[in-house]
Amino acid sequence: MEVHFLSLFFVMVVLSGSLYIFSRNYSEVRGSFSKELFSAFIAIYFILMLGFALIYFILAEMGYVLLQGELLQTGTSVERFLHAIYFSGVTLMTIGYGDITPVGIGRAVALIEAFIGFLLPAAFFYKLFK
Repeated sequence: MEVHFLSLFFVMVVLSGSLYIFSRNYSEVRGSFSKELFSAFIAIYFILMLGFALIYFILAEMGYVLLQGELLQTGTSVERFLHAIYFSGVTLMTIGYGDITPVGIGRAVALIEAFIGFLLPAAFFYKLFK
């Protein structure tokens, strides 16, 4: 159980550090649309999506039931991780197809991810027209 907590902490540190380093390297792009700004936007989305997928996956490995139907508890590790990526992507982009529903602590994590996914385009446009 302690190994899972360390894994979860490690993922959180790497996710935070990656976003911090990435944002520092693209701080000079201002005021106009550019390939660099768009690439930064896409990269941040992928970092967040994979980071939250790892969080869902590790929490499920720790025994938490995060999704209705226990999709993260059944199947091979690859299948469970692919479900985590799918759920993370749908949540981050605030699409919410309705085929997967978070339960328990998964609701809180999904809410945080959806909030970030909702604000990220606004930050992109702010940076674009600043």
